[in-house]
Amino acid sequence: MRSHRRAAPRAALITGASSGIGAAFARCLAPSSGLVLVARNRDRLEALRAELPQDDVEIVSADLTTPEGCDTAAAAADTAGIDLLVSNAGMGRIGAVLDSDPKDLEATVQLNALAPLRLIRAMLPGMLERAAASDRRAGLIDITSTAAFVSVPGFATYAASKAFLQSLSESLAAELRGEPIDVLTLAPGPTKSDFGRRAGYGGGSLPAAASPDTVARVALRSLGQTPTLALGAEGAVFNPLTFGRQGFAHLLDLGRRVLR
Repeated sequence: MRSHRRAAPRAALITGASSGIGAAFARCLAPSSGLVLVARNRDRLEALRAELPQDDVEIVSADLTTPEGCDTAAAAADTAGIDLLVSNAGMGRIGAVLDSDPKDLEATVQLNALAPLRLIRAMLPGMLERAAASDRRAGLIDITSTAAFVSVPGFATYAASKAFLQSLSESLAAELRGEPIDVLTLAPGPTKSDFGRRAGYGGGSLPAAASPDTVARVALRSLGQTPTLALGAEGAVFNPLTFGRQGFAHLLDLGRRVLR
C-alpha cells in the first residue's frame, strides 16, 4: 500500500448522487469540497443539496445512459474544475436474460459500463492537467460490485457490466501509474439502499448489508492507499482472490436478488 496522505478534493463530481452510496459520498465530502451532484432525479438532488452545509453545490439532472447526458456531466465537471470523480451510478433488474426487457438490459450496460468509460475519457485529461499544475493529486473512484468477481444467474447483465468496469478501472490504475492521480476500484457487497427495491428485490433488507456511509468513508480513506478494495458486511475488507468458495457461494445466493 502507498503511504502518502491526500488533501481533501477541491471539487468532486459524483454520479448516482441522489441516494445510497452516491449521497453518502456527498455527505462525507461536505463541507470541505465543492460538489457536482449528478443523477436523473432532480427533486432528490435538490433535497440533498438543501441538507449540505456549503453553498458550492451544483446539481446536474442528466441521463447517463445517453451520450448527451454524459456530455452534460463532463461540461459541468470542467466548469467546476473537479479533481475527484466518483463514478457510482448503476442499475440492474433481477430476472433471466431471456425473460428481461431488451431495453432494460441495454440501459444497464449503458449506465454501468459505457457511462463510466465516457466520463473517464472526457474528464481525466482536464483533471490530470489541473493536478500537474498544482500540489494536489486528482482522484478517481469507480464503484463496481462484488458481483464483478462471479457469474450471477438471474442478475447476469448487471454482474457482467460490473466486471467490465472492474477490469477497466484496474487497468486504468496501471496505465496511470506515475501520473498525479490515484485510482480506486471499489467493489461493495450488499448495501442498504434503494437499489434492491429498484432492481425488483422484495425481501426487505439484505442480511449483513453495510451502510452507505460506511462504504463511502472507507473508500475515501483508502483512496491513494490501494488500487482495489472489496467490502463485505459493514465495510469489512476482503481480498477477492482469497475470499474462498464459501464466501462466493453466499454472494451467489444473494446475487440472484441483488448484490448492491
